[in-house]
Amino acid sequence: MKRKFPDVLTLLTVFMVLFTLLTWIIPAGEFERQQYKNKMVVVPGTYHQVEQNGQGIMDFLTAPIAGFEAAADIIGFVFLVAGAFGIVQKTGAIQAFLEKVIAFGVASPRHKLLILPVIIILFSLGGATFGMTEEVLVFVMLTIPMALALGYDIVVGVAVPFVGAAVGFAGAFINPFTVGIAQGIAGLAPGSGFNYRLFCWVVYTLAGIFFICRYALKVEKDPRLSVTFGIETKWDRGESLNEQADMTTSRVFVLVSLALTLVLLVYGVKVWDWYIKEIAGLFVGMGILSAIFGKLTAEDTVKAFSEGAAEVVVAALIIGFSRGLLVIAEKGFIIDTILNNLAGLADGLAPALSAIVMFFFQSFLNFFVPSGSGQAALTMPLMAPLSDLLGLERQVAVLAFQFGDGISNMVIPTSGVCMGVLQIAGIPYDRWFKFCMPLVVILSLISCVLLVLPVSVFHWN
Repeated sequence: MKRKFPDVLTLLTVFMVLFTLLTWIIPAGEFERQQYKNKMVVVPGTYHQVEQNGQGIMDFLTAPIAGFEAAADIIGFVFLVAGAFGIVQKTGAIQAFLEKVIAFGVASPRHKLLILPVIIILFSLGGATFGMTEEVLVFVMLTIPMALALGYDIVVGVAVPFVGAAVGFAGAFINPFTVGIAQGIAGLAPGSGFNYRLFCWVVYTLAGIFFICRYALKVEKDPRLSVTFGIETKWDRGESLNEQADMTTSRVFVLVSLALTLVLLVYGVKVWDWYIKEIAGLFVGMGILSAIFGKLTAEDTVKAFSEGAAEVVVAALIIGFSRGLLVIAEKGFIIDTILNNLAGLADGLAPALSAIVMFFFQSFLNFFVPSGSGQAALTMPLMAPLSDLLGLERQVAVLAFQFGDGISNMVIPTSGVCMGVLQIAGIPYDRWFKFCMPLVVILSLISCVLLVLPVSVFHWN
């Protein structure tokens, strides 16, 4: 009998055991830290070993609740936004919109080929400009039924928003939560190096579009080639597209409020420095307006909100468990030790090779610190002066950081967003890994080239 791959929570529990054991094996150590804006950053040259703090059984058992405490804002955000989208879906506006998109797609093969690239570009822009990540957990509930109705599979439905946002996040040109923080710590002018980063974003996005569309066409031609072939989920049973919905005036108003919400989201993040709390409030407001425009009763509104939030319960559990992994590593003081030992790997290498080593170092560290801003605060104080010693421009060190942080987020099991979208979609982790890992390899090779160019071909001013 074929063995089934462990589900996500089982996999995270196994990693929690592994992390607990590592706190007894890896020497404990830490850097001194200082305040930089609203982040605590490490002080280069201050690493020192501390008393070993191996985590015990009780630390292991309490790690999940500690993870929930650490990720409370993100978990609350996911529940509130999912609930708001539940209200929108109750109005039938999403259903009506999807039917229009599907009708456009089946009108001609040319129309259908335009849908995926356009939507991928939109999500990539979200990742590149305001660091779209957790929002993807909700959008997959819209793109999965769309992909299925167009003749693709649930993997395409997840890849369009998740991979789309991820390639934009990795190739970001103005993301304030990664590029902005990293450049500030490195002593670079905010927004500097924009042109080359824009070029990198275009390359990354085109690679993502090609990879997803190639897979989608292959699955459309032969469904047996889907990596999830043989797995049935509620999406495959068509539970989300079981009724016809006309595009009424009230539904148009709901869709307009949704569109304006997304526009205001981008503006608020960029201009007003909005973050989790403000964005969640924005979506709650959208949910209220949708209920009014959709003429829902108070009882229907509350029920729709509750059902929408219920859809992401397991995803919220996964976010908490994923954060619990980091809690164990932090309490065991092993992250700084790993950072200190890996930071010196590039020492003595040729500049171009050093840039590539920095990229792979950031990719590896992302397994332990799957947070863009967190990893910037942890590594850039070391990478910036190290790049000076290696003859690299600091812009290259920032580029290596954002590439390494962004690409691996698509597959690492310690990423709450990655595991969350897979849980919502019902895709086993091993199937997703089989689908996405070739893209990770392709993007990694592209990253190496994009890092070598500013070292060997031209130089930033």
